[in-house]
Amino acid sequence: MNVQHANRKNEHLSLAEKFYQSAHHIDQFDQIRLVPNALPEMSTNEVDLSTNVAGLDFQWPFYFEAMTGGSPQAKVINNAFSKVAQQTGLAMATGSLSAIFRVPEYNDSFSIVRKNNPKGLIIANLSANATVEMAQKAIQLIDANALEIHLNVAQEMVMPEGERSIHWIDNIQRLVQSLSVPVIVKEVGFGLSKEIIQKLQAIGVQTVNVSGRGGTNFIQIEDRRNHAHDFNDLYNWGLTTPEALFESHAVNTINIIASGGIASPLDVVKAGVLGAKAVGVAGFFLHQYYKSGEDGLLASVHNWQTEITRIMTMLGCHHFAELPKVPYVLKPELLSYVQQRNLK
Repeated sequence: MNVQHANRKNEHLSLAEKFYQSAHHIDQFDQIRLVPNALPEMSTNEVDLSTNVAGLDFQWPFYFEAMTGGSPQAKVINNAFSKVAQQTGLAMATGSLSAIFRVPEYNDSFSIVRKNNPKGLIIANLSANATVEMAQKAIQLIDANALEIHLNVAQEMVMPEGERSIHWIDNIQRLVQSLSVPVIVKEVGFGLSKEIIQKLQAIGVQTVNVSGRGGTNFIQIEDRRNHAHDFNDLYNWGLTTPEALFESHAVNTINIIASGGIASPLDVVKAGVLGAKAVGVAGFFLHQYYKSGEDGLLASVHNWQTEITRIMTMLGCHHFAELPKVPYVLKPELLSYVQQRNLK
């Protein structure tokens, strides 16, 4: 048994909750103000919040983003989240399935997600250096509808046991070309620039999750675990999610998913206004679960579904895909970033 790997997963969970308030103390989406529509001429029952990303049909435009797996504690969390996903129609991404190759005795911490939600949309998750064979095994274990490949350079550099040699792009291309399910390439909370999105598109990637700064901070988490060095000057490393969404506008033929610091229904809508076709949420719902249990998590999801529907009505939008037509105003900090980077 690889006890160290399981313990690391548990540490990630506890530290994500410990640092929740400090990681979310600034709402990066506050930099965007939506212009209201005082005459929407529609009702809430006309709103259709389903969305399609890379051939995947999401019942709702937000979903449970990758959190955990690979330990008994992770199984408890995945059990609760997958049951709520089944009851609410949310899609769900698992944490990294790399654990199944190190601690296979905890495979049920992942497979329970499919067991509880046999017809749901489930996304597997692996590192960018996973082999095609590993990816196929991970997909098979949970009968995944898609695979997320995560880019976590900053996390690896701070993690005590992290990788120090980053050569991933050829392997990502092999995965895209070899797998039968859609491949989503995502950051883990430090944002994707237009240059990187263009590189990914050039090797065949059709969907990216820009996952910017503003939510769970893996530099802070790994720095807390790192007793040999101090990396606290990097806690504000990376692009915010709104900045990364503007970066994605430079590649208008690629599917965009947003995550990172999404902490309210309004954030989901604003991400849609900036071009996201779906929005992943992890830290907020994990925090709700720790505070109020499975019932509280379920109630929170229902509230988001209701509020997003009503905000869409307030904006006069029948479909999530209409949101990019909504006018908005940027506060000076974000406007300056957009102008300096020559973004649309």
